[in-house]
Amino acid sequence: MHRHDGHDACWTDAGDMLARAEATCRERGLQFTPLRREVLEAVAGSGKAQGAYDIAERLSAPGKRVAPVSVYRALDFLMEQGLVHRIASRNAFIPCAHEHAPGEGVIFLICRSCGAVDEASSADVEGGLGRTLERAGFTPTRSILEVEGDCGLCRGQGGAP
Repeated sequence: MHRHDGHDACWTDAGDMLARAEATCRERGLQFTPLRREVLEAVAGSGKAQGAYDIAERLSAPGKRVAPVSVYRALDFLMEQGLVHRIASRNAFIPCAHEHAPGEGVIFLICRSCGAVDEASSADVEGGLGRTLERAGFTPTRSILEVEGDCGLCRGQGGAP
């Protein structure tokens, strides 16, 4: 299993995320609107998974209210471009600091104690899931697995096993 070291492995510098987003949109002929930029900055700069309402609150200022529906639209766009992930069990979003291969599944390791989210991938898990889906005659559009437990730091081991 590929696993990043430490809690913050999937977080990256907001500037790096913005540069990647700009390049991605330019290559694909898409608009990287000011709101999409602000939402990505908020997700990349938070250091934790957060919901759309939290993001809307963070972006709102006196006299400038950002509607959660607008944030959801921006998040949908950012997910389609592979720049953020949605943690379904938390209805929260995290930045994706690296590009995934086409069809590559994602495994989220969610610590129930501290709330940290680590991102991993596994050829063994992908292979087993692929065989199961094939036997069932099921064609997925994407594959995301969430595993909840306790990270190594919260278990007092000082890091991931």
